[in-house]
Amino acid sequence: MTIKTVGVVGAGVMGRGVAQNLAQTDHDVILVDIADEVLDAARGEIKNNIRLQGLFNKSAEGAKPSGNALERLVFTTDYQLLKDADFVVENAVEKWEIKKDIYPQLDAICPEHCVFAANTSAIPITRIASTTQRADKVVGMHFMNPVPMKKSVEVIRGYHSSDESMDTAMRFLAQMDKEGIVVNDAPGFVSNRVLMLTINEAVFLLQDQVASAEDVDKIFKNCFGHKMGPLETADLIGLDTILYSIEVLYESFSDSKYRPCPLLVKMVDAGLHGRKNGRGFYTYKTTPASRG
Repeated sequence: MTIKTVGVVGAGVMGRGVAQNLAQTDHDVILVDIADEVLDAARGEIKNNIRLQGLFNKSAEGAKPSGNALERLVFTTDYQLLKDADFVVENAVEKWEIKKDIYPQLDAICPEHCVFAANTSAIPITRIASTTQRADKVVGMHFMNPVPMKKSVEVIRGYHSSDESMDTAMRFLAQMDKEGIVVNDAPGFVSNRVLMLTINEAVFLLQDQVASAEDVDKIFKNCFGHKMGPLETADLIGLDTILYSIEVLYESFSDSKYRPCPLLVKMVDAGLHGRKNGRGFYTYKTTPASRG
C-alpha cells in the first residue's frame, strides 16, 4: 500500500521539517498543532524554505522540483482531520506529560491500519506505545535536523512493534527519499545516548572556563572533522530539547553521568533556546516568518 495521507503532530522545528519534506515528496500532509500562531509561523517558514530551496536547487543536476508542495499542506488545530491518515508522525515537545495525552486521541480518531511514528529524542518507544490500543503499530522515527537535508533516520523497534509496522515505516521513509537505520528500544536510542552526553560535557567545559564556546566547537571541527561542534549542534537542536532529553536519560538510568549541567539549566530558564529564538551559545539574526 502506498502511503498517501500523512498526519504530522506538532508544528515546531522538527514538525515543520517533516511536513515540508513530506509535501515535497508528493504526500498529502495534515499538520496539527494546538496553537494557531505556531501554525501561522510554520506556514511562513515552510513557504520560505521551499522558495529558497527551489532557488538553490534550480541549477543542481537531478534536483527534484517542489512543484505545488504548499498546496499539499493543511494547517489545523483539529485532530479530527486525521481520520483518513495512513501514517502519523508525532513531533510534540520532549515532555512525557505532553506526549502521553496525544496518543489516546490519535487512537480514537485514526483508522485501524494507521501506523504511529514517535519522533522523540530520548523517550522509550515501548513507553509511548503503552498509551495506545495498538502498541504493535507504534514505532520510533528519530529524524535529524534539518529534516529535508538529512538522508538518514534512526528507526526504533519498540517491544511490541510488529514486523509489518516496521516494514511500513521503512517503506514510508523510502517514499520520503530517506534511509532508515533500525535499532532496538532504549532511552536515547543510539544517537542521543551518545550525543547528549557529548553536548552536556561540552557545556560543563564552558561552565568551568576550560575553553570558549568557539574553541570547543573548533576542536571538534578542525581535529575530528565534524561539520559542527557540540555547542553549535545544541543551538541547532534547541537547548530546551537538549535539556529535556538529558533529563529523560538521567531519570531512566539513574546514572550521574547524565546529570544536566547547571549552566544548561540556567540558559533554558533564561529563555536562551538557540537558533529558534536567536540566542543560545551563539547569537543569531532572527526574522519574523512570513504569513500566508
